[in-house]
Amino acid sequence: MAAITSSVTRSARLGLRATPEQEAILRRAADVAHKSLTDFILDSACQAAEQTLLDQRLFMVSESQYQALMNLLERPEQPNKGLRNLFAHKAPWGTPDQAARPHRRKTAAAR
Repeated sequence: MAAITSSVTRSARLGLRATPEQEAILRRAADVAHKSLTDFILDSACQAAEQTLLDQRLFMVSESQYQALMNLLERPEQPNKGLRNLFAHKAPWGTPDQAARPHRRKTAAAR
């Protein structure tokens, strides 16, 4: 879902109250982003709303969708060259002394 831009006709009206400090920081941020205050607030609010919705941990699915997921999860692991390559390199946010370690699945005996 992309943020709505000012070129789209807006018909819904939203109202909110803010402290003077909140208004000041919103106006400063809108200026830095080269957006109107309305565009900045709507874009920021929509991004936060989308992230909130994406973070939901409860998903409602049909019985057939649930069964399809369970079937995928129960399949044996398949070799994945892309993942193997990913785990072979140090993460860019890691510290310099962290060596690249391939991801290894723990066996039941090792747990």
